[in-house]
Amino acid sequence: MSDRDPDAPLTEEELHAIVHLPKVELHTHFEGMAPPAFIRGLAKEKKVDLSRIFRPDGSYDYRDFWHFLEVYEAATSVLKSPEDFARLCTAVLEESAANGVVYQETFLSPDFCGGGDVAAWKEYLHAIREAATVAERDLGITLRGVITCIRHFGSDQARDTACCAAETAGDFITGFGMGGDEKKGRQRDFSWAFDCAREAGLQLTTHAGEWNGPSEVREAVEDLGVERIGHGVNAHTDPALLEMLAERGVTLEVCPGSNVFLGVFPSLDQHPIAKLRKAGVPVTISTDDPPFFHTTMRKEYEALAKTFRWGEEDFRDLNRIAIGAAFCDEATRSAIAKRLEQP
Repeated sequence: MSDRDPDAPLTEEELHAIVHLPKVELHTHFEGMAPPAFIRGLAKEKKVDLSRIFRPDGSYDYRDFWHFLEVYEAATSVLKSPEDFARLCTAVLEESAANGVVYQETFLSPDFCGGGDVAAWKEYLHAIREAATVAERDLGITLRGVITCIRHFGSDQARDTACCAAETAGDFITGFGMGGDEKKGRQRDFSWAFDCAREAGLQLTTHAGEWNGPSEVREAVEDLGVERIGHGVNAHTDPALLEMLAERGVTLEVCPGSNVFLGVFPSLDQHPIAKLRKAGVPVTISTDDPPFFHTTMRKEYEALAKTFRWGEEDFRDLNRIAIGAAFCDEATRSAIAKRLEQP
């Protein structure tokens, strides 16, 4: 935590330094980072009419979280081939690097990349990884993949996803998790998939406590044994749970702009991220699905700095926590950590 006077206004110089810091981002959905212009262009190439999912200004259009899931799946429907996903990888990493992200993890689903078939998934993964290698060389951004099952697709399909994860675990695919509709099923229903991934050497995360209450977060930790929680923000209402998360070092992948945009909290000043930090819970900052929520990492940093009067050291601390919780090997962690300490 910073020793900065919380009542002191940030100067323009301080704010500039904050938004231009090198950043670590742990919670992004690969297809959800697709710039609208990229999806519109791809749809035009393939002669697919997706006009219903865009607003007149060209941005994505949806009513609420559940409609967002429908729009998300419609947008991803034009991503048909390994080449499409390679192009997507280049587009999203260019945007992330432009926002100062030096290390990023993204959720990849074999359900969207080859329909859950292991052989097909390997072809998609090869294309994505080649594009990521070029981006690391040219843009200085390192990408790692976290395979996710889709909760509302059910536990049986999650088993197939976990098998894809186990088959391709390594230095690029380093984690396993779960996204999708939090109102469908229970965390424990997916125990087999998470056990399979753990046995393959993958580190674990899952979406929990975004829409459901703190019991969802507790179940994720106790029943699935995850090291990180996607969102987890509703843990703030349970002091005992906060103490457990702090003691166990379970890191929350918090996406403040996403939470506010979707109405999880009415405004940023009512978001519990500061309360979570004060309770000693490891907290990180991410954008989730940035073009869908009209955000970027620089916008997140600027908004948090202005709202909570956090100084540069607060954000450096958040990045240290993030790289400490990253699903990467120690050589990569050390290299990124050195970049984070640069002035």
